[in-house]
Amino acid sequence: MKQPLLTLKVQEALRAAARAGERTIVCSLDLERTATTVTVHDAGWSNEGRHYPWIGNCKDRTIYCWDGAAFAPVSRFRDSLIKLVPTEWGTPTFEIDGIKMLVTAKLSPWEDARRKVGLIDPRGKVVLDTCGGLGYFAAWCLAGGASRVLSWEKNPDVLWLRSLNPWSPEGSGAGCAGLELTRGDISEAIASLPGGSVDAILHDPPRFGIAGELYSRAFYDQLARVLRRRGRLFHYTGTPNRLTSGRDVPAEVARRLQAAGFSTEMSGDGVLAVKK
Repeated sequence: MKQPLLTLKVQEALRAAARAGERTIVCSLDLERTATTVTVHDAGWSNEGRHYPWIGNCKDRTIYCWDGAAFAPVSRFRDSLIKLVPTEWGTPTFEIDGIKMLVTAKLSPWEDARRKVGLIDPRGKVVLDTCGGLGYFAAWCLAGGASRVLSWEKNPDVLWLRSLNPWSPEGSGAGCAGLELTRGDISEAIASLPGGSVDAILHDPPRFGIAGELYSRAFYDQLARVLRRRGRLFHYTGTPNRLTSGRDVPAEVARRLQAAGFSTEMSGDGVLAVKK
């Protein structure tokens, strides 16, 4: 088994079982990916022959990983605070400086990724995944029969989160055949991709204020160049600033994509485009 992951919800369930005098409890130590039997004690709990202590100050909205000596939050701070965050759905999201990077309000980020990947119909296709994040798009592309997934992620700390997250292709232990994950900035790397080399594109960039270059006409021209004719692109936009400034980012994105040679339609929280 990989090192266990713990949340406040799981620790509370374990401690409640110990207080009730129960010897064992079935729970998940990998964020609801699987279930296992845990033996509980006054001083902590055991699984697969190894004893673990209680977390002294277990916090909500935090995922803890056993580092060999203690449970530590799955977070890092360099230029910004990057943190893996539990959700009610099991599948985690992540935050950068407290801003959620994935949809979690009405459905799990896992199911949200499944729906969006379905829009580009990955079976048998070479898919460009421009901003890999936790890899949920890539995982569903592989599950949907994509022949190859070319994925870029520029942040090394996000790649570290992926290595610990059992819902990410790397963290699941299921293997990543067909996935080519590159650490790098797609806004720079895309110029080196051959024209017409991908069948579909998934584009889930950070918000405009952080990565405006990934919303630019120049970048959309590059997306059109590498995408084969009639290929599909899903561009996540959300609806930032609409309530505070009246700015309509999805409409702006659609206009730039049209100028780059796509037909577009609004689809949920993004824009679905087809190269003409």
